[in-house]
Order: sequence, then structure tokens, then C-alpha cells
Amino acid sequence: MELASFDSINRKPVLARNLIATSQPLASQAGAAAFARGGNAIDAVLAAAITLTVVEPVMNGIGGDAFAILWDGKQLHGMNGCGRSPARWNLERFQGLSGMPKTGWDTVTVPGQVAAWADLSSRFGALPFEDLFVDAIRHAMDGFPVSPVIAQQWHQATLDLAKEPGFEVFMPHGRAPKVGEIWRFSDQAVTLREIARTGGRSFYEGRLALCIDAFAAQCGAALTAADLAAHQTEWVEPIGLDFKDVTVHEIPPNGQGIAALIALGIIKHLPYDQTKPGSAERAHLEIEAMRLAFADLHEHVGDPQTMVVHVHEMLDEDYLRQRASLIDLKRAQQYPPGQPSSGGTVYLCASDADGRMISYIQSNFKGFGSGVVVPHTGISLHNRGMAFTLKPGHPNVVGPNKRPLHSIIPAFMTRNGKPHMAFGVMGGNMQAQGHLQMTLRHVIEGLNPQAASDAPRWRINDAGDLIMEAQWPASVIETLKGMGHDPQVLPINSLEFGSAQLIAQLPAHAGETVAYVGGSDTRRDGQVIGY
Repeated sequence: MELASFDSINRKPVLARNLIATSQPLASQAGAAAFARGGNAIDAVLAAAITLTVVEPVMNGIGGDAFAILWDGKQLHGMNGCGRSPARWNLERFQGLSGMPKTGWDTVTVPGQVAAWADLSSRFGALPFEDLFVDAIRHAMDGFPVSPVIAQQWHQATLDLAKEPGFEVFMPHGRAPKVGEIWRFSDQAVTLREIARTGGRSFYEGRLALCIDAFAAQCGAALTAADLAAHQTEWVEPIGLDFKDVTVHEIPPNGQGIAALIALGIIKHLPYDQTKPGSAERAHLEIEAMRLAFADLHEHVGDPQTMVVHVHEMLDEDYLRQRASLIDLKRAQQYPPGQPSSGGTVYLCASDADGRMISYIQSNFKGFGSGVVVPHTGISLHNRGMAFTLKPGHPNVVGPNKRPLHSIIPAFMTRNGKPHMAFGVMGGNMQAQGHLQMTLRHVIEGLNPQAASDAPRWRINDAGDLIMEAQWPASVIETLKGMGHDPQVLPINSLEFGSAQLIAQLPAHAGETVAYVGGSDTRRDGQVIGY
């Protein structure tokens, strides 16, 4: 890797033997402190993730889900820490609605995140589980100044969630805290201590589970202690797609990661290499491939137990070639789903000098999530259930004990069967699109992790509209309009384009231990720290 490849417009990448990259500096520092106490990459990610529930509550909380892809020094592992819907949920419960609720108790599925912390720690960590909570508890008790992007998101959340049960604890003065204002939350500190002491079991079968059960019953919700007790983390085989000289890995459904692989697989069959970096022609191919991928994602993906079309069918080379043939190289289109042959989130990553790398993501889904906060616990519950559909017969239709189509996805890249990069881009449906764009910027254009993150992004939003960052040249925008796109250019401070964290392994030198280069998104408050 040449010196020029470490250039970056906004921020220089960080190089070290051990790295932690997160969206909030205090969380990154907690990960670095775990390294200093003798922890490995998994310990660093967990210490940072637990701290993020305190210092970045607008994106995640104790009551969310989590996923991970990690290299343990010898092989790749996948973890699905998604909970299931309450046993009492069925289609009839939501009869008369045009879609699933977006906030409140009827969006709350079992949170899998706490179990994910404990299971990752026991299987791969080096530090005692309780040791991972030190910084999170300190910040919750002593307080910390709220950072700028988080203050902005917190204010917006109060406009939407102020009336949800228990949410008033995040508005102690009837409003969100301002930039630099000290935020402390002793209830959360007490809960984190209990989770640490019990190895997470209190959340699923102890005092905390009973608190959640009692509040749900008080509010007429369906979630019960039995639902919580039934939860288990699932270890899964990551799915992958070969692209150029790397393999890109994602968590299999119920996650949306397969959409990134479909889009990459389509691009393999397009004249992508004949376009120029940053050009309208290159962006056009990326956008069209993503539209095709989303059409298949939303038609075919849900809980794998109810999917009719399977992963290998959607990633079949002939099928991807056929989908690519639908793209007009000079004109934007809308695409129906194909029919293959039948047979707010926080992302963080870490690596260590012994060769371990972990790509990890956790979320309360939309901002604070459901807005429901269990009294006297600091547990804000996610709204993952809103991702179900009410369409009968659909693989993602709401039902009992089901995992919904999930937006949060970690990504991982290997080269010649060895770890190369842990990366992710938080932000709803931006995540699969971000994985596509980070892969293309790094693999095709040769950008280092920081520069790949800095590059301007496009996004197909939840309504299907194309939005683009203001950093795109006006000539590119105009050319895309001439191709039939209708891009909306958002201000330079827009938060609609997600937040990336990336760590890549540096080329090995004889006799030297492994080292890494990392980048953290300048669109957020984040930081990469080397140890």
C-alpha cells in the first residue's frame, strides 16, 4: 500500500496494531481502555458497545438487538442477536391498520442485545464480563457532556416520542439536553451493574425481566417474561459473495445484508470498470443495481423459517446476470422483484495484534426505538416489530415468535481466505447501500478506510426516492437528471447518509505482527483510537 493511498480529504486514517472505531469518542476510549487492561478486539468492541448505550442513547439502548461477524484468529463466525416477536402477536392483533405501528409497545420484540454481549464475551473475550461495564457505569453515574450530533438527534426524538410510556426520563427538563449539557442517568448505571453481575441473565429471567413484564402488563402489551426467558443468541454461517480479489460477507436473513451482496453480484455483470470514479455513469449503475436488490429483499426476505426463496437462489450467478440485463446503461428505471429458481443504530469495529477482527452492530432501530422506557431501569426498548408487514402470506408477515426483516447488518471482507476489513454503515436502509458503496470505493477505487468513508454518498430512501449529498458535483447531479433520475440534494449537514466505521488490515511484512488502518465517519462525532 503506497503512501498516497493514505490520503484523505477530511481526516487522516489511524494506523496501529490494535484499533477500535465507533461513532462516539467516549465509547472509543472505553474500547481502548479495554485493550489497555489486557483485552482483545472482542472485549474492546463490547466495552465500547455497552458504553454507547449511555453516551449515544439516541441510536441504541439496553433494549435493542445486535449482530456480529468476527474472525477469531482462525476462522469466521456470525452471530444473530435478534429477538423474536411476542408469542401473543398475530395478524388479527393489528387488524384494521394500514401498516405496523411505528412506536409504542406494539413495536417491541424481545431485545437480544444483552444476551449477545454475554455470549460474545464468554466465547471469545479475554476479560471478565463485569470488567466491560466499568466505563459505561462511570459515565452514567458521573455524567458526560452531550456531543453535537447526538444533541441534534435527541431533540428530534423528543418531538416524536414525548408521549410514549416512560420516555419522560429522557426529558428531565421537559426537553432534550443541549450540546455540552451534562447528562447522567443513575437508573441506567444500576441496571448495567446488575447485567454485569448476573452475566445478563437478570434481563431474561431475573429482576429486570420481571420489571419489563410488569410494565408491559400495566400498559396492556403482549410481551411477557416467558417471551424473554425463551430468547437465545443464534450462531450462524455468514453468507458471502466473491467480488474481484475479495469476498464480502454478511449475516444471512433475517437481515438485509443479502441486498448488498445482490447489488454487488449484479455489478459484476455490468460494464462498471469502464466508468470513471465519481461520475454520473458510475453512480447510475450503483443506484440501479441497488433498486433491483431492494425489490428482491422486500419481496422474498423475512424470518428464514418462513422464506420460500432461499439465499443461494438469490445469489445464483445466472440469476444475477439475468437481473443485470434489465438495467438500461443510460436510463433510470423502476424494477419489480425477480423470481429466482426455487430449490438511528450504532456500528463499531475492532482489531487486535493477534489477528482478531470484529464487525459489530447494535440498535434500538428508529432513534430511541419504541419510545417505551421501563420505569426505574433506564431500559429503552426498541421498535423492531415495526419492520413486519401486514400482507398475508408474505414471508415477513407479523406472527408469533418470529424474527422480522432486520435492517442492522455488520459486514466483513476477506482476501484469500484471510481477514481483510471489518466495516459497516449505520442508518436504516442506508446500511446495505453503504456496504455496497464502501466495497466499491475500497476494492475498485483503492481508497483507504477513511477516504472511502469521506466519499460522497447517494441513498434510495424508505419512500424509494433518490437523495444525494451536497458534496456531489453539480455536473453529476445534472447528468443523472438527464438519465431519468430525480435526485434530491440534501444539505452538507444532513444525517440521512449513515455513519461508517472501517478497519482494514495492512499488508504484512516479514517478521512483523499484524497492523491495521482505520477510519471513522466525519458525518458523526466518532473516533478511531489505536493502542
